Parts: sequence; C-alpha cells; structure tokens
Amino acid sequence: MNKHSYKFLTQLIEAISPSGYEDEAARVWIKEASTFAAEIRRDTHGNSDAVINPGGSPRIMLSGHYDEIGFVISHITDDGYLWVQPVGGWDPQIPQGQHVVIRGRKGHVHGVIGKCAIHLLSSDQRNKVTKLDEQWVDIGAKNRKAAEKRVAIGDPLVIDRGLHELDGGLVAGRGFDNRAGAFTVLEAARMLAKLKPKAEIHAVATVQEEIGLRGARTAAYGVDPQIGIAVDVTFATDHPSMGDATKKYGKINVGDGVVITRGPNINPKLFELMVDVAKKEKIPYQLNVESRATGTDANAIQVSRGGVATGLLNIPNRYMHTPCEVVSLDDLMSTAKLMAHTCARISVDTDFIPF
Repeated sequence: MNKHSYKFLTQLIEAISPSGYEDEAARVWIKEASTFAAEIRRDTHGNSDAVINPGGSPRIMLSGHYDEIGFVISHITDDGYLWVQPVGGWDPQIPQGQHVVIRGRKGHVHGVIGKCAIHLLSSDQRNKVTKLDEQWVDIGAKNRKAAEKRVAIGDPLVIDRGLHELDGGLVAGRGFDNRAGAFTVLEAARMLAKLKPKAEIHAVATVQEEIGLRGARTAAYGVDPQIGIAVDVTFATDHPSMGDATKKYGKINVGDGVVITRGPNINPKLFELMVDVAKKEKIPYQLNVESRATGTDANAIQVSRGGVATGLLNIPNRYMHTPCEVVSLDDLMSTAKLMAHTCARISVDTDFIPF
C-alpha cells in the first residue's frame, strides 16, 4: 500500500462515526473521492457515491459501509456522569475500563468507562460480566451543569483507538468493520479511473449497516444497478479460541488474500467471474460459503427493485467488534484489485442470468 492510501485509511479509522453519525467518516471519504471521481453524489440518508465513467453501461454498484459500532449518551446524572446506550452489537466484556472519545458540542471530549476496583467486588461480582446498561462514562465533570457545557443527550462516542501497525504487514484498530470495505471500494474506483471500464461504476460508502443494512437498501434503490459487489469483513479463523469455527466459516487466514463468498445471496455467474479474474490476475484469494442471506450489504442489494446480480468480497478480520480488530494491508489491496479488474471485464453483453 502506498503512503497516500495508507494516510487515507488512517484518517478513516480515526473518524468517529457510529451508525447514524457517519458524517466524520463521510467527510474523509468524500475529500479523497473528489481527487479522481467524475462525480460525487450524496443522499439524505448519508450514503456517499463516487461515480466513474458516468453514462457507461451497465451500472455497477460497489458497496462498503463506513458506520461502526459505538454508543450514544442517554442520560447525564446530577453528579456529571454519563449513561450510554450501545449502537450495534457489543460484547459487554469489551467496553469497561476503556478510554472513549465523544463528539461533543464544541469538539471531541475524552472520557473513560468506569469500573469498580476489583478490591471492592465480591467473589460473585468478580466472576460476573457487567451488563452494558450498568456501564457509565466519566469525563471528569463536577456536576450535570459542567458536563452539559461539553456534551449533550444523543452525542455519539467510540472506544478511543486509532490505527497501529503490527508485524507482517498487519494493522490493528477499531472500525475496520467496515471502514475496510469503504476504503477498498474507493481504492477500486481509483484503479477503475485508469482502467477505463465500459460500465458506469458507483463506489458507494453506505450508512447504518450495523443496525440493519439500512444505507445499502436506500442506496441500491437510488443507483438502480444491474450488478452489485459488496465488501465487508469476515471472521478470520487463524487465531486461538476459534474451536470448531472452521467447520462453519472455513479456514480463513489474515494475509492469505480476499475472501470470495459463494451461496444463495450470491449470483453464481458473478462468483465464477470473480474467481476467474483472481486466477488470471494472480490475486490471492480464499473461499467461504454463506448458506443463507448474508448479514452484509449484499443482502439488501440483491433484492433491490427487480433484483441485482450481487457478489460479496470479504476481508479476513481477527477480533471483530473490538477496539483491536486486525487486518492485512495486502488483503485490503487484493480486494480492491479484484473488484477493479472484475468491473473492467463487464460489458452490456455480460450475462448474469443464473440459468
């Protein structure tokens, strides 16, 4: 990955953008898209659309959501503590004792999620996971009045973690689910701007995936594509504690390439095309199976309007929905390259009727 793309990825990861509050990530994404896209479109839902080769045919939609899990402030006590509600799916073991950053009225506000000292806990309490609705945020405010000068009911917050490099070309941070997808669809669009495809390409960063695939549903209706390729992260099964997960998800290794999904949510001819492109372009890839509708943007895109020939690419991700998700930089670029070269192979004559 070149320095420019790495900087773009870092800025995306550091944006505070839980579902419904995606504007920080959107500003980063749109600024980058404006350097090469022919058009940039936005909708009232918050989706962002970078268009390559407007007027081409057919229309292809590339989709990666840029919302993340987080919290919103639900109550401020008289003592100045903040009670919060989760946005998206949280393991309640994760947040307690963590640093957080809040998007407050006048800028970012730092705080911590409190945790009673172990010395004061009974033996039963020590072995019990604290529920999410029993966890509070401390910003150091003396009282409610002092807190309300900096934050308000409904302000979003996330665990305060940015992007950090690990060995072997791996990086760790929060929000790779699914800033990784939003990043790769725009990197694919950047490549396509040079590949000069016949198709009209819409690289779309979608909203509110973590609370029900909502952005992809409205974006797909608006773009009205004939072909759609969604990008998300999937469970890497190459680390301890995975048990029998490989029976369901397959052997998925971080760093071994993009994961091409097969199953009823996936158009079989588009799947075959992506595998063929990966082989001919020497792009490392892995396979997995989803036996039902996937929990990704591909689900919403496939059934939009009269139906869309839909594919799904996944990026192997360790420790999903934690502040230390781990992905490979090479896997990100393999995903973008596969998307770009697949789109470049598609014309109005490409047949996606399954049988």
